[in-house]
Amino acid sequence: MSLCLSLALTAAGLCPPAPHANSLAMETLIGGSLPAYLYDPDEVKIVRRRPGHPPPKSRHRPDQNTANVDPAPIDAVGEFLPVPDRWRIMETLGFKYPWYDPYNQNIWKGDKPIHDEDWFLSLLAISDTVLEPRSIPTPVGPQASADPGALDIFAGGDQTIVSQTVLAGLVYYKGNTTFKPPAYEYRLTLALNYNRVDIDDVRGLDIDPREGKTRVDGFIALQEVFADIHLRDVSPRYDFDAIRFGIQPFSSDFRGFLFQDLQFGVRLFGNRDNNKKQYNLAWFRRVEKDLNSGLNDVSEGLRDDDIFIANYYWQDLGILGFTSQATLVYNRNRETDLFFDSNGFIQRPSSLGTERPREYDVAYLGYNGDGRIGWLNLSASAYYAFGDNQGTFTGRDSDVRAGFFAAELSRDYDWIRPRLSVAYASGDEDPFDDRSNGYDAIFENPIFAGADTSYWIRQNVPLIGGGGVTLASRNGILNSMRSSKEQGQSNFDNPGLHLIGIGADFDITPESRVSFNVNQLWFDETAVLEAARNQAPIDREIGTDVSIAWIWRPFMTQNIVFRLSGAALEPGDGLADLYGDDDTYYTVLGNVIFTY
Repeated sequence: MSLCLSLALTAAGLCPPAPHANSLAMETLIGGSLPAYLYDPDEVKIVRRRPGHPPPKSRHRPDQNTANVDPAPIDAVGEFLPVPDRWRIMETLGFKYPWYDPYNQNIWKGDKPIHDEDWFLSLLAISDTVLEPRSIPTPVGPQASADPGALDIFAGGDQTIVSQTVLAGLVYYKGNTTFKPPAYEYRLTLALNYNRVDIDDVRGLDIDPREGKTRVDGFIALQEVFADIHLRDVSPRYDFDAIRFGIQPFSSDFRGFLFQDLQFGVRLFGNRDNNKKQYNLAWFRRVEKDLNSGLNDVSEGLRDDDIFIANYYWQDLGILGFTSQATLVYNRNRETDLFFDSNGFIQRPSSLGTERPREYDVAYLGYNGDGRIGWLNLSASAYYAFGDNQGTFTGRDSDVRAGFFAAELSRDYDWIRPRLSVAYASGDEDPFDDRSNGYDAIFENPIFAGADTSYWIRQNVPLIGGGGVTLASRNGILNSMRSSKEQGQSNFDNPGLHLIGIGADFDITPESRVSFNVNQLWFDETAVLEAARNQAPIDREIGTDVSIAWIWRPFMTQNIVFRLSGAALEPGDGLADLYGDDDTYYTVLGNVIFTY
């Protein structure tokens, strides 16, 4: 008879126990001479014992199945000894890693305190390299041309951009952020940029044609400097209120449609109900930017452009897994002084219409949603802009009444995610009346419809012959007709936009992803373009934007990322009317990012 069967029969009372058989059997089962379980032949009961402690008394009840095992009593656990430095337990066991290893415990990335018990330091370094050949419509210089035979309006459109940005930052904070927000946080981020641009004709890069067809520039910027103070905890789950002041990042919505930037301001924020509800109350005054690098230029001071923001997030509002956000934003602009950029071109006011200094007061009322509804992924934004504005083409007071809507739907099929994108921005149908119906954002940076892989979103397409403005800004979706997104003012007399796009993401391997997008674009109204160009009619069709991107993360993390993408814009009748041909415009983007 086997040992297990003998024990079972003995416990059931069908077989008398042999002397010392049970003790020997239990000792054999645990494989040692110091058993962790003792057999009590009087109670026919197995009880637990902690090594180094006397065996606990049996709690057997007559009506209890004698083959069951009671849980360990509370007093059998014994006393715990405090650990002097729990952050360095692994080091005492011999697990030590060099300071430059970001994948294991490291004092320089906040894994353990730098001093005292809860003061941490986290260092950040990012190298962002961009190589970008492209073609865009380029005007012939009005004073002179590099090609003596160029008598047309347009020069060659081929350009090449090389940009290298290095960011270095540190975060110094107090608090165990594994369980709760930090009590204090101080952050500093510096950026160094080098950029070189080559084009086919002079005066496209600098107001002085003697500067030639190549521009080389460098810039050092203060991107972040802020203090974050934890005001209070309002629940046992560390719902909190905090305040942050200084140059800090902020996004007014999920996809960066209205305001996403690093600007100087004060922000009161917090959460409630176990982080299901979040709020922001903020004021920002915009920092001037360096146009060639796009970085903050604190040496130019603050602009007379104020942004007041109040928003509220509510997770699972009516739909589990879907977050809703209501937002109210007020933009007050009083920039009536002339401002020229470092290349000599006028930025404020824009060289469009009356070219007069202007100011505006515009409020944005919006709803944003992001999450999952059953099997459908949905991200949606809607804004209504209203307020007072001085008309770009009249100089008179004008009422702003404009709207915006965008949505992206997707579904996950194993390693494939197909997407459908739609967007609408209202245009101004009459630039000479007292209403400004063209929608414009404050500082957009949309993650939408292919983002900066898309030709139309990534490139700054100039409105040649209609003033020194861009039809669409770099890394922007709107046809705002600004001098630039970085230094210009919002313009509510613009042609608007319609977009319908399809795309898909393919996660080929955990390290590699391929994405493609096809977007069809139209102007909402063309009256503003016709007035600016003194040309009619201009068709509404912008064209078809096709793009594809490959992203490779060799270590399956964001520490090293390679990206290669290409895009082409096949002009529609509207762009052919504006630029006189239907040549296909292209862009190729090579991007390498290293992060520590």
